[in-house]
Amino acid sequence: QVQLVESGGGLVQAGGSLRLSCAASGSRIGITIMGWYRQAPGKQRESVALLTTLGTTNYADSVKGRFTISRDGAKNTVYLQMNSLKPEDTAVYYCYLRRGPDYWGQGTQVTVSS
Repeated sequence: QVQLVESGGGLVQAGGSLRLSCAASGSRIGITIMGWYRQAPGKQRESVALLTTLGTTNYADSVKGRFTISRDGAKNTVYLQMNSLKPEDTAVYYCYLRRGPDYWGQGTQVTVSS
């Protein structure tokens, strides 16, 4: 079983920055993907940034050049650095991990005011 604990959400003005963190419990063995999804009110959950254990990344077009995903393997933690935030980035952000099954964090609210 894997538990994901997120932190770092909050309220920020447009143009500001936030850094999300997600710490995963359990072994690092078998993890293939870690990353972040988000869900805005009335919208479907969407992929924001994914990082494979081979080091490849995948970003949503809407965040390319503004968001950066990274991982501290020793701490089994994945980060999402979000810069130049826009009101349309407002959503609940969910940490995601695949180690055989998919695992999800509880979500952290990010609100960007205009």
